[in-house]
Order: sequence, then C-alpha cells, then structure tokens
Amino acid sequence: MSLLAADRPLNELYDAMLLDLDGVVYIGPSAVPAAPEAVGKARAAGARVAFVTNNAGRTPARIAELLTGLGVAASPEDVVTSAEAAARLVSTRFPAGSDVLVVGDTGLRQAVRRMGLRPVTVATASVVAVVQGYTPRITRDLLEQGALAVARGAFYVASNADATAPSEMGITPANGSFVRVIAHATGVEPVVAGKPMRPLHEEGILRTGARNPLIVGDRLDTDIEGATTHGAAGMLVLSGVATPADALAAPAHQRPRFLAWDVSGMNETHPAVLVDGPRARCRGWTVTAADGAVRVEGSGDRLDGLRALCAAVWANTSVDPGGASARAALARLGW
Repeated sequence: MSLLAADRPLNELYDAMLLDLDGVVYIGPSAVPAAPEAVGKARAAGARVAFVTNNAGRTPARIAELLTGLGVAASPEDVVTSAEAAARLVSTRFPAGSDVLVVGDTGLRQAVRRMGLRPVTVATASVVAVVQGYTPRITRDLLEQGALAVARGAFYVASNADATAPSEMGITPANGSFVRVIAHATGVEPVVAGKPMRPLHEEGILRTGARNPLIVGDRLDTDIEGATTHGAAGMLVLSGVATPADALAAPAHQRPRFLAWDVSGMNETHPAVLVDGPRARCRGWTVTAADGAVRVEGSGDRLDGLRALCAAVWANTSVDPGGASARAALARLGW
C-alpha cells in the first residue's frame, strides 16, 4: 500500500466523501476550523457527502442538528451511525419484539427500537442479545447487567471498538475501553458492527449511491483499515487522534492512500511521491531509508516531507518506524 498522487482535487476523482465525525468534522463541541467550508466546497463540486461515525450515543437527527449548528449543513439521512449497523446486525438474527439489553445511550436505544426490537436495561432470561455503545453516562450497574446477560449466552454486539476519542480536554476513553470490561469479565468477545468492519461503510455507500468513495478519517485502526477492507481509498487527516508517528508506523492494511492536515484535503490535489530504491521524493523533500537508518533532506511544506518519509519507510523494512532514527526524522520535520 502506497500513497497516491492526484493532479485534480479529490472531490472530482471520487463521487462520494464518507466522513468520520470525531476528529474530522468536530472535536468535542467545536467544529474543526476547516470543516464547514470544506464540506460545502465538496458538495459544490458535485460530490455526495455522508457522515459515517462509530459514535453510537447520539441519534442521526441529533447529530444532524449539531452539525448544522456548527455550520455544516446536514440532514438525518446524511448521518450513518454504528448504532444503526449494530441494531441491524441483531435484527437479522432474532425476531421482531425480542428483548435486547442496551448498554449505551439514546441513539442506540432508538436504533434498536427502529429495527423492531425491544430495548431493555435488566438482564432477564428473555434477553437474546446485548448491544453496547458509547455513553458518557455509563454506570457500573449497566455494565454488570450486560455482563450477566452475556455470561448467560446472550449474543454480544459492540457498536464499535474505538479505545479512545478526541475531546476538547484531550484523548479520552471510548466505547472499546468499556467493552473490555464485559469481555474480560465473561471471556466473550463481541461482534463489532462499526468501523473497520464492513456494515457501517456499506450503509454509507448505499445511502450515497457511491461507486468510488473516498473514506476520510483520523484513525488508522477504524477509518483507514475500514477503507482497506472495502478496497476504497482512505485519506488520513492529522486533526484528530492519529499522529505523524502513527502514520509512519502503520501496518500495510492501515496505510492511507492520501495524507492531509484536515478534511479540506478532500478538495485539494495531492503531490506525487516518487520512490526510487531507498529514496523517496515529494516536492522539496528527499528521504533516504537504508541500513536501518533514515535521512531527511530538503525544505517546504512539512506534510510533503511526511509523505516522503512514510513512502521511504514503508518501502524499506530494515527501518524501525518507532526507532531513534525515525523519531529523529520526524523531529527534523517539526514533529
């Protein structure tokens, strides 16, 4: 997997933009500064936009309202949540009216109800499944009820397995961290409905009618791996969780096809990265990776330097992407 070049803006090359939310469009209560203009520009260019999120706490209507309040026009139909994917997964296994214990928030309960299932909060013998999604109001009692039902044999589904999420305070625990409580207590691993698994992005592709989507995200293990799973192009933005060091150390199935500072990268051209043996060049930067060491030379936009650095290290297995030489190369670029 290598970085791609684009001599036209990506919004002209791809027919739909499937955008993650946390870390891409907003962080906590605030929009990523570039997001409102970027989304509008992509739509003006003719690209369809869907907001595809592993966040299962809010309903699509609430998310659309939040986005609109931040200056990003959105309707509930534009929003695809992992709660919907999780509820659909359960509904394919059990008849309408079945009791489903929801360890989560309003968005997950409503998604379960829309699928014709009955959301409950107590681990009675009638519970056929446990569905877990993020809620800032998680309690010990709800986790205990979920664990009891799973231990008794209930089908266990997690809306997503994100360990962390960006917030205005910094990186905080997300659903995947709380999923470990029930999984560790019961020895049962959940079926994951959200990214990087297929159901969530498939719903986004269905809603947009996309044939050639661009998947935009700030996480390698969900957004970019999800793009790889679908055989779609993924653009990693550096406005959220992933750092340049994370991109450099990404395994092959989590490597993006494009790198960008933020979501505005979907409206831009992307330079070619030329790899010739141990050397990679991108505009004013040249990176040489050989004999376990990396050397960075040049000047210009440091994002171009990162592109060259990633290409060189990804192509040369003798270099430890987390080692001293790689760290020094990142420092040379200002990270």
